[in-house]
Amino acid sequence: MSKEPEKQWNGKSRGGRFGYLFFIYSIRFLGIRFAYAILAFIVVYFIAFAPKATAAIWRYNRRIRRLGRCRSAAELYRHYYVFGQTLIDRLAFRGGLADRYRFEFDNYGRFLEIIDSAGGVVMIGAHTGCWEAGAGFFGKYGKKINIVMFDDEHSGIKEAVDDNASTAGDYKIIAVNRDPLEAMLSMKIALNNGEYLCFNGDRWIDEKSTAGRIFMGYAARFPSGPFLLAAKCRVPVVFYYAMRESGRRYRFIFREAEACGDSVRLMEEYTASLEDIAKRYPCQWFNFYDFWDYNKQTI
Repeated sequence: MSKEPEKQWNGKSRGGRFGYLFFIYSIRFLGIRFAYAILAFIVVYFIAFAPKATAAIWRYNRRIRRLGRCRSAAELYRHYYVFGQTLIDRLAFRGGLADRYRFEFDNYGRFLEIIDSAGGVVMIGAHTGCWEAGAGFFGKYGKKINIVMFDDEHSGIKEAVDDNASTAGDYKIIAVNRDPLEAMLSMKIALNNGEYLCFNGDRWIDEKSTAGRIFMGYAARFPSGPFLLAAKCRVPVVFYYAMRESGRRYRFIFREAEACGDSVRLMEEYTASLEDIAKRYPCQWFNFYDFWDYNKQTI
């Protein structure tokens, strides 16, 4: 593989405090549409000045999506623009503007049945769409959500967003990059208390804790941890995606895993579901680094 993902992505958001504050105040005083309009110009900057990310998405369009050069160039711009829209939407949700959007659900009834059960639940998503779009719809369940993540955002960005948010998420954060032993204990306690652990299953930190899969035609690696934990604890597993659609609409997709006691089959189910999502929403693949080993089509 060209480079290990942790060398490409370090858990920090691109852009600084000023950029976030600019969009926060643009949304507040000039509206979401104005923020989208400004974004159209800012995208050009990132295409030029984020060369590694631009090259990775170019290869994604050419090798994975098999697009021609002209179409790949157009889709490169669109990819960055859609990503920027989801970031603006995230700020809008935090600013109490969720009523400006429409929301639709797939398999929501079954999802509620699962999380209403007595035991804990593992939810596995990906860096696609905007998972925070669904935060307001968890309602009373929000206090039982524990998001397991690599938490290394710049403090200035965190402060800018938190200080200007009119709504705060009820969910808790379990940071795996601070004290791994404490994080594991927190996860176990949460499941024992019938709470929910939320992972993103498409990024990893340590290659030793990964497994190879053929994903969308080429070899890629996925973190083993979420699947091993879910299988060992024998709790229900749900794959969750919040995908942006046209007309400021989000679709929440919930898929129940069948092989809850088998980590290998769980990963197979997850990668199959993620491949379906990536094909349906190709410009919402937000891993801006060389995710695939383009020299391998077998594992």
